Amino acid sequence: MIATPEANQADDERSTLLLVDDDDAFRRVLGRALDRRGYAVTVAANVATAIAKAQTQAPEYAVIDLKMPGASGLVLIEKLIELDPNTRIVMLTGYASIATAIEAIKLGAVHYLAKPCDADAVVAALNKGNSGDSAIPVAGSPLSIDRLEWEHIQRVLAEHQGNISATARALKMHRRTLQRKLGKRPSRE
Repeated sequence: MIATPEANQADDERSTLLLVDDDDAFRRVLGRALDRRGYAVTVAANVATAIAKAQTQAPEYAVIDLKMPGASGLVLIEKLIELDPNTRIVMLTGYASIATAIEAIKLGAVHYLAKPCDADAVVAALNKGNSGDSAIPVAGSPLSIDRLEWEHIQRVLAEHQGNISATARALKMHRRTLQRKLGKRPSRE
């Protein structure tokens, strides 16, 4: 059973949760599901709006999409931790990579989930302790060449603070080729 705040509590007694995702339908559905699980949910479609809302009231919990127009969710993790170091943050993304997972955790997220996932998985991640899980299964096969390429690009992109031109130069790749590769979703492993 997943521990959640009581759904029938008054709004001022419910745990505050900031949900930030640029996908309107996903944000609406997940927001309702988290509200039913007892959170007082505030939503935002981008980092700038989320920061403004968090400055008004720092949330106890946050669920943040990685890739949005403008600044990435990684920037928001840093800002939320500056506002309140106790905010429990889950990074949620359809563009999962080892590099962004590591950076999200280093910046202060407590968990990193790949989309698609349901509200129960999000709540479980929010409530998971800060310790690791030594029982997590180890993959039986190495990553595919496509996935390794994606991971390498993400690592170099993180090293260049998201600057696509600098990343393309470092990879000795044309900028448009890199943009095309970044526009594709990573292969599932």
